[in-house]
Amino acid sequence: MAEAYIVEAVRTPVGRRGGGLAGVHPADLGAHVLKELVTRSGIDPSAVEDVVFGCLDTVGPQAGDIARTCWLAAGLPEEVPGVTVDRQCGSSQQAVHFAAQAVLSGTQDLVVAGGVQNMSMVPIAFASRQAAVPLGLTEGPFAGSEGWRARYGDQPVNQFAGAEMIAAKWGISRRDQEEYALRSHQRAVRAIDEGRFERETVPYGDVAADEGPRRDTSLEKMAALKAVIDGGTVTAACSSQVSDGAAALLLASERAVQEHALTPRARVHHLSVRGEDPIRMLTAPIPATAHALKKTGLSLDAIDLVEINEAFAPVVLAWLKETGADPDKVNVNGGAIALGHPLGATGAKLMTTLLHELERTGARYGLQTMCEGGGQANVTIIERL
Repeated sequence: MAEAYIVEAVRTPVGRRGGGLAGVHPADLGAHVLKELVTRSGIDPSAVEDVVFGCLDTVGPQAGDIARTCWLAAGLPEEVPGVTVDRQCGSSQQAVHFAAQAVLSGTQDLVVAGGVQNMSMVPIAFASRQAAVPLGLTEGPFAGSEGWRARYGDQPVNQFAGAEMIAAKWGISRRDQEEYALRSHQRAVRAIDEGRFERETVPYGDVAADEGPRRDTSLEKMAALKAVIDGGTVTAACSSQVSDGAAALLLASERAVQEHALTPRARVHHLSVRGEDPIRMLTAPIPATAHALKKTGLSLDAIDLVEINEAFAPVVLAWLKETGADPDKVNVNGGAIALGHPLGATGAKLMTTLLHELERTGARYGLQTMCEGGGQANVTIIERL
């Protein structure tokens, strides 16, 4: 049976908004991890058959097929192509899926997957809002669609509204969210202090560690914040941080492993994607996880570690309630509330952390999932070798 192996995985530290990576061109952020990926793996870069990168808001410095630009900015061979993927927040996880599927199909043997995003430079939703001003199309991607309106009416398509819907449906209080957010920061600070991220991160200039975790945060400070939506429960403290960063992985077939004398570190055990209500938007990881476990025959008890993106605290808390997962296995080194969410790079960043944590602990199976725009969720299960 064909296999898709993960040979190497690296990431930049995640920079906070306006932080140490804010002024770095996205192509240079991506090039940074690509050069390190080639160096660490020892591969001949001309043997790579494609570079698949996730990125949102592909305007300005992120336009023009940023995957290809990153590769060329890294000084790597011109004959290697690149393609940019947009599945919203899951873009670089989908990039990993596309790379693995190419390998599993036998059409390619050596593929790079990853993602890049500079949110400080290009704000979230810029492509569908500010960039559309000259065209007079500033009402977002759904306005004017007769089919969309017939199905969903004029309901707001808004992540904060979706997070509030989840909190209401699953009975998640503001205090629940703040306690979860505090734990995310505490876990992230512990991971940094214990050097858990050092092997997976490639310092960029003076930025050597993730900038997001707050050592001095507290429940009292969180309680003083105003809810994003009047009368709501979700605050900035319970939401993922605006961030900058990049990550990249090398995927290889059995043949490539042998031909290039590579050492596989994990195999892709399962990959899938599912959809759900696009208005509530953020709950798709729940049915997506159930679908993945059913297809693999694995129980959640067999999964040693889980990385689920902390877009908002209610997303993870609802997933925990529905799945009955052990919280001590989930986001053990903190998540996006503390470490940041560089959109198109986050999926590859989480996969990189998951692989390294499996190796650090000697665990076998890791599951990754994340909510995505349009009410979608990818699920990847990897097995450490």
